[in-house]
Amino acid sequence: MSNNQSNEDFVGANKYILDSELAQIVNVSMKLEMPLLLKGEPGTGKTMLAHAIAENLKMPLIVLNVKSSMKLIETLYQYDTLTRLNDSRFGDSTRNVSDINDYLKMGKIGQAFTADQKVVLLIDEIDKADTDFQDDMLDVLDQMQFDIIEVDRTVTTKHRPIFIITSNAKKDLSDPFLGRCNFHHIAFPDPKMMRKIIDVHFPDLNTKLAENAIETFYKLRELESIEKRPATRELINWIRALNSDPEFNGGDIIKKEVPFLGVLFKKSHDFARASNTSKRTRSY
Repeated sequence: MSNNQSNEDFVGANKYILDSELAQIVNVSMKLEMPLLLKGEPGTGKTMLAHAIAENLKMPLIVLNVKSSMKLIETLYQYDTLTRLNDSRFGDSTRNVSDINDYLKMGKIGQAFTADQKVVLLIDEIDKADTDFQDDMLDVLDQMQFDIIEVDRTVTTKHRPIFIITSNAKKDLSDPFLGRCNFHHIAFPDPKMMRKIIDVHFPDLNTKLAENAIETFYKLRELESIEKRPATRELINWIRALNSDPEFNGGDIIKKEVPFLGVLFKKSHDFARASNTSKRTRSY
């Protein structure tokens, strides 16, 4: 980072280890006011980056979890026609039935646009949405406004949010979408980086336990025919389990079968594959 770093530069957070390349693309995206698209396998810290930015810059975080069936209008606002109909029938509400504004509720993007202070907006797993949703959403983010047709009103952002968009790369994103974002691929941490991550989460961890757990973890990740490889969160939970059991918290875990495999592997086939390998080799 340069010596003329501004007060609004992102420099990491309590439990988020940040490499220099990622720090640079985050900060240039904020300066250029462009969305940052993050790709990488699950467990590489894409989602947690948005949390870390919000924590470090002391901004609220708004999370939009994208679903395959989601319509863009839902992310902007919802008009509750059913409640308005019931209010008009029964007349026992404090809302003004004649005022549609009383029945409008902002969606996640709408909340980010109307917030009284700058926010971080995380749009999580954009690859679940169809191409039209992606492109229409980018149009809204470019223009920084959207229309509420029921009341003929245009909502314009008060403070341009910081946009973090994640993708697990399950399907391709459109060229127009990619062209309007900055991009960074977060690779899975190597053992050296993983040790730094573990040290942040467990500052007083037994050195032998840390070394053996990380070595074993990477050997298990390299097994063939694994459908869902354990990610960083599984390693953290596994170390937590090992550290809580006096039989293993001294770090002497390589003399017997790998314990607590169910913390690392969540699919039956993967669990069986890891278990059989562990029993056969007894090398972990």
